[in-house]
Amino acid sequence: MTPPPPSRPIELPEGRLLIDGEWRPATSGATFTTTNPATEAVSGTLAKASVEDVDLAAKAARRAFDEGPWPRMAPSERARILWRAAALIRENADALALCEALDMGKPVSEGKAVDVSFTADLFEYYAGWATKVTGETLPGLPGFFVHTLREPVGVVATITPWNFPLLLLSWKLAPALAVGCTCVVKPASLTPHSALKLAALLQEAGVPPGALNVITGPGGSIGDAIVRHTAIDKIAFTGEVSTGQRILREAAATMKRVTMELGGKSPNIVFADADLDAAAKGAIAGIFYNKGEVCAAGSRILVEESVRAQFVELLAARAGKMRHGDPTDPATRLGPQASRSQVDKILEYVKRGKAEGATLVCGGAHVPIGGKGYFVQPTVFDGVTGAMTIAKEEIFGPVAAVIPFTGEEEAVRIANATEFGLAAGIWTRDIGKAHRVARAVRAGTVWINTYNVYDPAAPFGGYKQSGFGRELGSAAIESYTELKSVIQSLR
Repeated sequence: MTPPPPSRPIELPEGRLLIDGEWRPATSGATFTTTNPATEAVSGTLAKASVEDVDLAAKAARRAFDEGPWPRMAPSERARILWRAAALIRENADALALCEALDMGKPVSEGKAVDVSFTADLFEYYAGWATKVTGETLPGLPGFFVHTLREPVGVVATITPWNFPLLLLSWKLAPALAVGCTCVVKPASLTPHSALKLAALLQEAGVPPGALNVITGPGGSIGDAIVRHTAIDKIAFTGEVSTGQRILREAAATMKRVTMELGGKSPNIVFADADLDAAAKGAIAGIFYNKGEVCAAGSRILVEESVRAQFVELLAARAGKMRHGDPTDPATRLGPQASRSQVDKILEYVKRGKAEGATLVCGGAHVPIGGKGYFVQPTVFDGVTGAMTIAKEEIFGPVAAVIPFTGEEEAVRIANATEFGLAAGIWTRDIGKAHRVARAVRAGTVWINTYNVYDPAAPFGGYKQSGFGRELGSAAIESYTELKSVIQSLR
């Protein structure tokens, strides 16, 4: 096997926006800073975009779509550019992983092995799709030739969250670019660096000016300006339910296409006949991976009553061995939460869990290192009921709520007793039971005897208030294209 190329640093103008192929300051000259969550020190100074910058970026993307080479390029050439981008992403793995560590506390080992690697996989996967977006010839009316065309939807604005800055951007950007869309990227203000660095790599790979634009800064007014802008055809959003609802209201005025991947309160169901050691290990990954800052986190761990005590002991033992550390250290496996406000939110939920009668088995405290950092202990609650706040609301942190059940029917009822429907896990040796429950649970992704496994070809998205539309796989191609029917008389 050929070894991967050595990683190299990325040179990028500090504090710049990317508009129409040029790195430039905000029109107002304003800047903002980001914070390293492990040290609480300033990690970067960036351009703070205004509504005027949004207008410039949207119009640049519009021109690039209406007049530029990207949508008109041979699909095979777009594919070659995306393949080059994937190679550059792998080559710059260390630098991209460092962005995530400094911005949101993701350990570099995790960022490199998971986020950067999957991002490169996605660009390779959708590079392959660039030449395979086709229509159909239909057996239509006699005397007519009827066929369909699948065309790029137009200008796509991506609005992405801070928990997987690089990865969730790539879920949107790779398929959009593959089919010939042009893009305006708005990363979360907490975590903008990987988006800027990815954009620089895409430029280097050959994406032409205007086809990709990046604006940075706090949401609010610039987010509203993106959603309202008449030059933008589609919004691809991942984030909180309340923000998604606001985007939907604003997008209605211009009838934009919208896809939404929102929150979750996912059930991870452990039956008595499961391999309990494997289930405990999987549950740890399900809730404590990425410090619990995962929309699909298995935060409700449903355990069959006959093995609940044994399982909670296994879970607490594994959680107690997890240690925090500097996310830039390759040996670290558990980093800090992304922000101080996230720490405060998590601790408030811990307080409410105890007040409402749940049993705190382990964790539940802020544990700064050397007096600094947004580190929170992995936390396990037992004796949780569906009426408790920690069983109903998305905490977005390392807090597991263990809920007992008796029998398959009750497990399904508890699993579905939520306004969300993003993901679910099932642990059992009974394959029939596994598939019965998988069909009964209302969630967009169901894992059986595993958790948090993703594949570029497997669609991902939610039921209910977890959103609509699908990312990844061929479903994403449909999200970024329009279907046109062409009917021609043969008379």
